[in-house]
Amino acid sequence: MFALVWNLFSFVVALGILVFVHEYGHFWVARRNGVKVLKFSVGFGRSIYSWTDKQGTEYSIGVIPLGGYVRMLDGRVDDVPTEQEQYSFIHKKVTQRIAIVAAGPLANFIFAIFALFLMLLIGVPKVKPVVGEVTPSSIAAEAGLQANDEFMRIADTKVLDWETTSYALLDQVGSDVFNVEVQRNGQPLTLTVKPIDWNIDDGQVLSGLGFTPYRPKPLLTMAQVVEGSPAQQAGIQAGDKLISMNGERLKDWPHAVSIITNHPEQTIPALIERNGIEISLNITPESKLDEEGFSQGYLGVAPNVENWPKGYVFDMQYGILPALEKSIERTWSLISLSFRMIGKLLVGDIGLNNLSGPISIAQGAGVSAQSGLVYFLSFLALISVNLGVVNLLPLPVLDGGHLMYFLIELIRGKPVSDKVQEIGFRVGAFVLMMIMGIAIINDFTRL
Repeated sequence: MFALVWNLFSFVVALGILVFVHEYGHFWVARRNGVKVLKFSVGFGRSIYSWTDKQGTEYSIGVIPLGGYVRMLDGRVDDVPTEQEQYSFIHKKVTQRIAIVAAGPLANFIFAIFALFLMLLIGVPKVKPVVGEVTPSSIAAEAGLQANDEFMRIADTKVLDWETTSYALLDQVGSDVFNVEVQRNGQPLTLTVKPIDWNIDDGQVLSGLGFTPYRPKPLLTMAQVVEGSPAQQAGIQAGDKLISMNGERLKDWPHAVSIITNHPEQTIPALIERNGIEISLNITPESKLDEEGFSQGYLGVAPNVENWPKGYVFDMQYGILPALEKSIERTWSLISLSFRMIGKLLVGDIGLNNLSGPISIAQGAGVSAQSGLVYFLSFLALISVNLGVVNLLPLPVLDGGHLMYFLIELIRGKPVSDKVQEIGFRVGAFVLMMIMGIAIINDFTRL
């Protein structure tokens, strides 16, 4: 329950920030171009709180935190007296209208730069892109990738950590072949990857290729025993080492987990080691339902984890000017990648089940906020870029659709007819609702 509330709270905060930034972009440029702004709202529906400034603009916080809007004086929908036409949006030059509409997505991109700039100033822990396990007969295995290989370059992109590696690999979706440069035993090595049947429909770029990142392995020594758990009732203590269960000598932690989960409500013998002394006891894993509704055993322990090898984890931190340069470069890379991913979606290289909706975003907001400020800033930057890119799509209900009409007007010298615009808005609204519906369905299937 706490996780649900936290995710919802983080989602509202994140979306509120990003919507405010987007709408403020429209608002600021509109005012600079002499357009009268009637209302600035973050959220839809009934107003929770509102106030009006000296220029007559109403500022409002709506009850539904799923978007926002800036309502400007507009001769297309308002009765504008002749003396007020100079303040009307539609009576402004087409270049001014283009600037006002484009300012929303641009504000999102600027905010992403700011968020990444702060993140790089503070410093963020990063993990070197070292391979953990490679699945036999997988795409990665066929390319010759091995455990402990460290990625140095994906195609033409230099990579430093798993984030840049994942994005660089994602950019290769749809390619027939691409090269990767790895470091193996201190020596550079180039491998050729042929991503035939590369399935990323579950959103897992790395596992789709057949490998996992290196992670320190959990040990058989207990770090924590949950109060009142089956483990505590059986007499297991923090610091104990599991030796055997159900007559099987344990090879590793996954072996122990498989025995525990496969014996719900069943008493099984176990052997532990405490202070060099072996102790026999009986444990009865509690029955709990997994994500698919099946019963599995639960013991209530957390194992110690081996330390990271030296140099695998590092802090990425920059001074003011390098941080600014890197944040601009990173934002541009995210914008470019987002547009390319949309293109791959349109041609079928990526399935529609990779679309994410508000539930996935809420989960991401909750996890990142709980992980710390730098992770939340990174999340905000990513979603801000996505929000800006999506709004630039040429759908008439989005900023990109308005820009499309205004660009046509700029070229033709006259505006698109009201009838054509109305048809476009209806089609755009239908397409957008379909996309949102698919994204929400995807969210529920991932729960």
